Amino acid sequence: MGPQAATTKGVATRELILDRAYAIACREGVEGLSIGALALATGMSKSGVFAHFGSREDLQLAVLDVGGQRFGEAVLIPALRKARGLARLRSIVAGWYDWVRDNHHGCLIMAAISEYDSRPGALQDRVVTLIHRWRSDTARAVQMTIDTGELRADTDALQLSFEIFGFALALHQDTRLFDPQQARAQADLAFDRLISTHLP
Repeated sequence: MGPQAATTKGVATRELILDRAYAIACREGVEGLSIGALALATGMSKSGVFAHFGSREDLQLAVLDVGGQRFGEAVLIPALRKARGLARLRSIVAGWYDWVRDNHHGCLIMAAISEYDSRPGALQDRVVTLIHRWRSDTARAVQMTIDTGELRADTDALQLSFEIFGFALALHQDTRLFDPQQARAQADLAFDRLISTHLP
């Protein structure tokens, strides 16, 4: 096997491990990840899994990154195809809500907030970075909507982003604990009411 083939196989194996690890983390939480369970899920030895990740924390960080990447691909990238303004902002929020609904165990990153909000360290830092990115992207979309004149000029983009994030958090929890359809209807209504208070 040549170097290129070995590298390609190594990348494919790492992606397989991360895919299985992501599925486990969605069910059990990022802290629920163990090398033993992952070895069973992939049909590999523990040492084989360790060969791709230096430590359990490195694996957990990589899984958080996968969660952020998948969220971006499912929510943010499709929204960029919409015109700047309210259409794009609505697409982000609808995509975000769909993401919570379509992931049976909820959003991995939002669940990780509860796991790491009081546990300083590299994992908390990564969660903060991902959440900050999402909220910044939402605030940017809000600002574009202000710039197009679809929201009032005195609208605070950061505050609106904060409130939208709060709705998403509530939806995440209610979807897992209560009636998902009712949770979605309430989240949609909350967003519509919020936008209506900032219309010109």
